[in-house]
Amino acid sequence: MTMLRIPVAAKAAAVAILLSGTAHAAVDWSKVPGKDITLLYPGQMSWEMLLTNKEHSGGAKFLAGKNCRECHEGEEQNSGKLMVADKSLEPAPIAGKPGSQTAKVSAALDGDTLHIRIAFAPGTQPDAGMEPKFSTKVAVMLDDGTVAEATRGGCWGACHDDLAKMPSGGTGDTTKYLARTRVKMARTGGAELKPAEEIAKMRDGGQFLEYWQARLNQGAAPDVVDGTVLEKRQENAAAAVTATAAFENGTWVVDFARKLNAGANHKVLAPGKTYTVGFSIHAGHTAKRFHYVSLEKTLAIESGTADLVAKRN
Repeated sequence: MTMLRIPVAAKAAAVAILLSGTAHAAVDWSKVPGKDITLLYPGQMSWEMLLTNKEHSGGAKFLAGKNCRECHEGEEQNSGKLMVADKSLEPAPIAGKPGSQTAKVSAALDGDTLHIRIAFAPGTQPDAGMEPKFSTKVAVMLDDGTVAEATRGGCWGACHDDLAKMPSGGTGDTTKYLARTRVKMARTGGAELKPAEEIAKMRDGGQFLEYWQARLNQGAAPDVVDGTVLEKRQENAAAAVTATAAFENGTWVVDFARKLNAGANHKVLAPGKTYTVGFSIHAGHTAKRFHYVSLEKTLAIESGTADLVAKRN
């Protein structure tokens, strides 16, 4: 796996907050360990495909209880290279698109604020021309164990066959959703929603995924949104998450921050607890499913055993 080395200039740029959405209190990132995480191009691989043994050779293992990373961690570069060029999984290939992307991810606590820092070099990316406003987007998805499919399959728990640009999506614009909000699910996804009052109870019970996204252009402050995935992906009216971003020597350094208790439509984060996180990157003016995604990872707050442990700095 290629190790991402962050240029000294990029580190300085990030600390100086050359491009800022909201100024953050300083975290001494030189004292915070980072983890190299490889994100892969997923093509049209959906939750339904994961569960279909004749299409996914690991389907039986998954149904028997193995999580995605138990079989596929360490294979991300090779898998992404195959999927970006496999017309059975990618019928609309982007010429010259790399199959994977490496990011160095770090987490830290500053008082009652969680920071997640993502550094990545997009490299040579073809211009897909799908997203006219932003060249690059980076996102975090988070769960507290309430959504079992996220624990088992990360972002794939919300990726279905009938989403926009997926095989059964047609000309629609269906966004990510959780299967529990549908009356029934099939290999082609699920169209019929459960009654609104049932979905409201799910939301009140925290049965949603939380996501953060920073939309990036060189020379501009990041455009930051946060929201939830339940019956659909839905942005919050006002983001509780902020971000700073800097681009230097080909590397983006993005620092997300939010309070441990950020209010409605956010998970309550508590010291000593462990959470599931996933990461995605859109690069080269791509949109919707044309992104890089990580396998499911873990985040511990203040103490614990996880891929990332956010400690006080």
